[in-house]
Amino acid sequence: MCDACVINAVKDRMLSRRNFFTATAGAGAAATFAATAARPVLAHEATSVTDMTHELSEDFPTFGGTPGIAYDKAFDIGSDGYNLYNLTINEHTGTHIDAPLHFSEDGQSVAEIPVENLVCPLCVIHIHERAADNPDAQVTPDDIRAWIDANGPIPDGACVAMHSGWDAKTGSDAFRGADADGTLHFPGFHVEATDMLMEETGAVAIAVDTLSLDHGPSPDFAVHYSWLPSGRYGIEAIAGLTQVPVAGATLIVGAPKTRGGTGGPARIFAMA
Repeated sequence: MCDACVINAVKDRMLSRRNFFTATAGAGAAATFAATAARPVLAHEATSVTDMTHELSEDFPTFGGTPGIAYDKAFDIGSDGYNLYNLTINEHTGTHIDAPLHFSEDGQSVAEIPVENLVCPLCVIHIHERAADNPDAQVTPDDIRAWIDANGPIPDGACVAMHSGWDAKTGSDAFRGADADGTLHFPGFHVEATDMLMEETGAVAIAVDTLSLDHGPSPDFAVHYSWLPSGRYGIEAIAGLTQVPVAGATLIVGAPKTRGGTGGPARIFAMA
C-alpha cells in the first residue's frame, strides 16, 4: 500500500473513532441531563451566587475565646520551591457545620451527612430588629408561624436560618458578648422553635449568624441536644443573610468529608 493510502486510511479510522466518541459523549450528556432534569435541586433558575462564609483566620472569634486555627509552615517557596502549611483546626470554628455526632453518642459524622441534605431550600427568619435591643433574643415558634404566613410552607429538606445581624460584629468583642463573669450574649434558636420544625416540617438543617445554635447564655444547650441527635445538622457563624431573599434561594453546603468528624469549617454559598 502506498504511503498516501496508509495516511488516508489512518485518517479515516481516526475520523470514524472521533465521530463515535462524539456521539457517545453526546448521548451520555443527554442521559445525564435527563436524569438531572428529572430531579431539580434548585428552587428555580439561579441568576446570582452569594458567599455565605466568613474568612477563617486566627482572628475569627470562637466560642471558647482562643484561636480556632494555627499555621505551621512546613515548606517555603524560597527554600523548597513551594508553600505548604500544616494546619491545626478546631472543628467548630469560623463558618462551620455541627454534625449530629457533635451532641450524640452514635449520630452521623460530618462525612456521613447525606449529600442530598447539603443542597437546601433556604428560609431566612429575620430577628435583627429584636436582637438590636436584646442580645439574648431567640427564634420562637411565633417567628416560624409568621414566616409561613408570609411565604408558605417550609419546603422539605430546607435549612431554616436565623438572621440576627451578628455577622456584622465579627470584628469586635460584641460577637461573643462576654460579660464580666464570662457569660456569652448573642441570639440563637429557642428549643420550642426547633421542636416545632422537627414535628411539623421536613427541615434538615438550621443556621445561625452567631457562635451557637443556642443563644449565648443557654445553661443546657437544649437546641443542640434535641436537634442534632435527631439526625439533622446545624450551621454556625453563617454570613450574608441580608444578601439573599427570605424564600426561594438554594443553599449549597460544602461540608468537609472528615471520617468521624463532629463538624468542620465549610464553604457555603447561596444561589438565587
